[in-house]
Amino acid sequence: MDIATQTSTAWLSDDDLEMVRANVPIVYVDAVPVRVDSLGNVIEVGMLLRVAADGTISRMVVTGRVMFNERVREALMRHCEKDLGPLAFPRVPANPTPFTVVEYFPDPDRSGFYDPRHHAVSLAYVVPVEGECEPTQEALDLTWFTPEEAVGREVRESMTSGHDRLIRLALAHVGKLP
Repeated sequence: MDIATQTSTAWLSDDDLEMVRANVPIVYVDAVPVRVDSLGNVIEVGMLLRVAADGTISRMVVTGRVMFNERVREALMRHCEKDLGPLAFPRVPANPTPFTVVEYFPDPDRSGFYDPRHHAVSLAYVVPVEGECEPTQEALDLTWFTPEEAVGREVRESMTSGHDRLIRLALAHVGKLP
């Protein structure tokens, strides 16, 4: 089978992507946008409101595929700019290390992380942003929550696909789990 990538986007056609999604795990990045104080302590967590893969309107983190020949850092920067706007100014280190790796499965009971489209392996990062954020692309809204609000019942109930667990893991990683 001849599967050619599109040179302008370094990605597959819709038909080829569907075939790959049905047979191969896909690499993703998840970025939890945060605002930090002068000491580097997380004071706010940003969450997008958008239509999730399961069709619900949900709060979620910045997420997306890593394209062929793209470095993970480049994917993080591209998705932060795409979802948070060009003036977000994310601070992604030169050699980013994920705080965790999560696997999204089409079966919601398999890992607690769910994506009905495919099996995806996602490298997850906490990404401080310094600039003005304006939700773009498919995002309906971007809201900043305190760490306490981000793991509170009301916000948790507005999240699907395991993103509520991802927020808890991120806040535990930075020592801000209330």
